[in-house]
Amino acid sequence: MISAGNILEKPSSSRRKLWGQLTCGKYRRKEGLFLAEGFKVVTELFRSRWRAESLLIREDRADHYRQFIASLPTTVSSYAVTPRDWERLSQDKNSEGIMAVVVDRPSRNQGQDFTDRRGQVLFLDRISNPGNLGAIIRSAHWFGIRELAISSGSVDYTNPKVVRTSMGSLFHLNISADVAALDYLARLRKDYLLVATLSRGGINPRPCRQPTVLIMGNESHGLPDEILAMAEERWTLPGGGEAESLSLPQAAAIVMYECTRLEQNGGRQ
Repeated sequence: MISAGNILEKPSSSRRKLWGQLTCGKYRRKEGLFLAEGFKVVTELFRSRWRAESLLIREDRADHYRQFIASLPTTVSSYAVTPRDWERLSQDKNSEGIMAVVVDRPSRNQGQDFTDRRGQVLFLDRISNPGNLGAIIRSAHWFGIRELAISSGSVDYTNPKVVRTSMGSLFHLNISADVAALDYLARLRKDYLLVATLSRGGINPRPCRQPTVLIMGNESHGLPDEILAMAEERWTLPGGGEAESLSLPQAAAIVMYECTRLEQNGGRQ
C-alpha cells in the first residue's frame, strides 16, 4: 500500500503565498484563480469542463484521500499543506481537508456567444450575499438552467462562500459576470422573453414555452425601475401567510421550478 504522502508535493513558499492571496477578491481576479473547498465541490470540479491548477490536501488527512489523489489526471499537481497553512486558507470550521485551486474561465460579457438559444437564462441584479448566490446557483443546476448572468455590483461568484454553498454546481453553469444590466437585457430581448420578479403586483408564475430570461433582484431593494420597464412580464409568487416576503433563494427556486415545469414533466402540463 502506497501512502498518499509519497505522491504529494511540498509547496514552495511562493505557492503558499499565492494560495493565501486567493482569499482576497482582487488577487483572484489578478491571477485568474480561486479556491474550491470540500470533497463534494472538488469532485464536481473534476466532473466538469473547468480546470484544476492543483489539488491541496491537509497533510494529516493525506491517507484518507490516497485513492482519490491517485485517480486524478497526471497534469494536476497535488500538494500537502500543513495544518497551520491550512487554517489561513480554509473557510470551514470543520474542514474536510481538501480543496482545489481552480483556473477561472473567462466570463462571457453582455450575453454574447450563447450556445443554446432554446434554454432559459437566470439574470441576477446586484446580489450581495454570497450564501444566497451559492444557493441560487445550486437550484439553477437542479432545474436545468445552464446560463447564469450576474450584474456588476454583485458579489464575486468565485467568493469561497459562494463556491462552497453551490456544492460544486457552479462548475456546471455558463456564467457571465460583471454584466451591465440594461445593455445585456436589451441584447437578449431580441431572442428571449424578459420576465421580472417582484414581491407585489405581478401575475402568477407560469411554465415558459419560449426562451426566457428570469430576472431577480437584490433581496432588500428588488429590481430598479429601469429593469422593470424592460420586462414583458412581471411575476409575483402568491402567498396566503403574513410573512413580508420569501428569502431570495427560496423565491428563485420556486420561480425556476414554475418556468421549467413543462421540461420537468416531459412537455406535459
